[in-house]
Amino acid sequence: MATKIKLMRLGKMRDPHYRIVVADARTKRDGRSIEVIGEYHPKSDPSIIRVDADRAAYWLGVGAQPTDAVTAIFKVTGDWQTFKGLEAPAPMLMAPPKPDKKALFEAAVRDADGEPISDATTPRKKAAPKKDADASEAAPEAETTEA
Repeated sequence: MATKIKLMRLGKMRDPHYRIVVADARTKRDGRSIEVIGEYHPKSDPSIIRVDADRAAYWLGVGAQPTDAVTAIFKVTGDWQTFKGLEAPAPMLMAPPKPDKKALFEAAVRDADGEPISDATTPRKKAAPKKDADASEAAPEAETTEA
């Protein structure tokens, strides 16, 4: 049986993510697979690529043919160079870990010391002058001028 290492598309429209799978060469793109050996998320920044290097090396060793896209992914991760006996590429960029939201909130509360942070709040609007007060002040002046 001829096997291929290919991408199985998942996700929504305009937001794809892929599984790297080993499947029979005759199956459809999203059809039945033998084994899932990795995943690829191209839309995140930087792209997330996870490959089980041991399983990829095994399947390449037994003759599974990677598609062009999978070959490019293997070259980025270094699995292709390991299989071919070439020099390893530069390490991949990894996304920095996301900060803990709870820790950020607690730090903001400690900095505030019970008062809201002035930069984070919008300034209050100035109250418009009251028209009733202006009219009552103008009325006595009008009465005094008439008398």
